[in-house]
Amino acid sequence: MTPTPLATHVLHDGAGVPLVLIHGFPLDHRMWSPVVAELPPGLRVVAVDLPGFGHSDLGHTAPTLEAAADAVHAALRHAGEGNGAVVGLSMGGYVALTLAERHPEVVHGLGLVDTKSTADTEEARAGRLATARAVEDTQTLDAVMGMPDKLLGPTSKMERRSLYPTVDHWIRSQSPSAVAWAQRAMAARPDRTDVLHRFAGPVAVVVGAEDTITPIDEAKHMVDAASDATLHVVANAAHLSTLEEPAAVAQALTELHERVVEQL
Repeated sequence: MTPTPLATHVLHDGAGVPLVLIHGFPLDHRMWSPVVAELPPGLRVVAVDLPGFGHSDLGHTAPTLEAAADAVHAALRHAGEGNGAVVGLSMGGYVALTLAERHPEVVHGLGLVDTKSTADTEEARAGRLATARAVEDTQTLDAVMGMPDKLLGPTSKMERRSLYPTVDHWIRSQSPSAVAWAQRAMAARPDRTDVLHRFAGPVAVVVGAEDTITPIDEAKHMVDAASDATLHVVANAAHLSTLEEPAAVAQALTELHERVVEQL
């Protein structure tokens, strides 16, 4: 049984091929708001809250990205959304790749923002599992409350200080059970570079120039793996480029959407 229903949010009530947005960890659909504000009118934009985050229930499935991708697929179908360009940031990118693997018929284009196709190192995997245990044992979010420092880059820390309390607030609004579930799911994920090898549609890879979590080398790895990919390096942004430089990310996603429409 998949963790349903997932909450879907129509952020632009346009028509035609939808742009589907999947948020990063440990946030929810709100992180896309600055990007959506920069998108052209008339574009249909739908965002999904992953299991346990935002307005979505966690359910009772084992923590895997496969379960998350299946839940996104079910939510889009339940909402009557058509096939489109699927975009994910960080964990959302992992889910987008998994969706393309398991339900390729619904993914006509991929947007991979500050994410990677490779699996975790053993050290990273151990860190995720330790965080999962910590939030479960304490039933608090203390173990992830330092994340804004890691997610935001040096330019943002100097010039966009208002972003810190915003991200902090969004993290605090999530549940420990969802955070633990997501960490275990990400820790278990395999390398999905082969999904990009097989994917025939257009791919937009977006990475903040200051991103140290999923750096430019990981972005270039995905571009090299895909047959029709473009690389967009966002200056003065780190792992949350959608908040730090939303206009640049919106431009990349608009171009992706146009390429998808041209090929349909």
